[in-house]
Amino acid sequence: MGIVEGATEFLPISSTGHLIVAGSLLGVHDERGKVFEIAIQIGAIFAVVWAYRERFFSALANVTHRGNGQRFFVNLFIAFLPVAVLGLLFNTAIKAVLFNAYGVAAASIIGALVILWIERDSPRELRESRARVRDVDSMSAFDALKIGFAQCFGLFPGMSRSGSTLIGGMLFGLSRRTATEFSFFLGVPTLVAASLYSLYKERALLSSTDIPAFAVGTVVSFIVALLVIKWLISFVANHSLQVFAWYRIAFGVAILAAGHFGWVSWPGA
Repeated sequence: MGIVEGATEFLPISSTGHLIVAGSLLGVHDERGKVFEIAIQIGAIFAVVWAYRERFFSALANVTHRGNGQRFFVNLFIAFLPVAVLGLLFNTAIKAVLFNAYGVAAASIIGALVILWIERDSPRELRESRARVRDVDSMSAFDALKIGFAQCFGLFPGMSRSGSTLIGGMLFGLSRRTATEFSFFLGVPTLVAASLYSLYKERALLSSTDIPAFAVGTVVSFIVALLVIKWLISFVANHSLQVFAWYRIAFGVAILAAGHFGWVSWPGA
């Protein structure tokens, strides 16, 4: 599960969707398993902080002064607000209705079609040359707010938080690299808040015997996510996202086929 989380958290293919499917196949997608799936996201977040530690430390050192450091954290806070509000309002309903394999399959395919539409026609180089924002420090508060609302689509399992912010950023005029990096950065407050909230809310389900499993999952997701982050920045800057779209379609179709033909009995579906 740690490998799945680390490998998929920052790719536009939905880590939550993959964890739901993996947990169902492994027989651990009960209420405690759902808490585990959310909690090990902390490992992936530590990977972002470590990979961009100089950026975070520099911004922290200058957070009390007007300038890039302060703007960086203000923009993260603004972008975080929409998903925080909508998550608190609708998280329980979304979990009850959509946290199953068929919901993941549908969202995966829908998200793939969006990616194919975004990447249609115009050559990547042409689209990139038209980008209005070429680094995170040049983002306005309104840019951050728009990406924050785009991130809300990631509340639906299978849609992908990172994919929503990445595609949203590109639609709103960010360069591919800038959109990718801001997606990484925005994941820090979003996933830390989601993990801590889930652990607190479901604390009655957990015990000290869960610590080894949580520790292993978190450490493994950290290591794998660190490798993915370094690779993804280079890939997105030089390639279309269509390969992820076709993967999402294949993933969704495989889930639907497995359920339809009785190869797998998906829990909750």
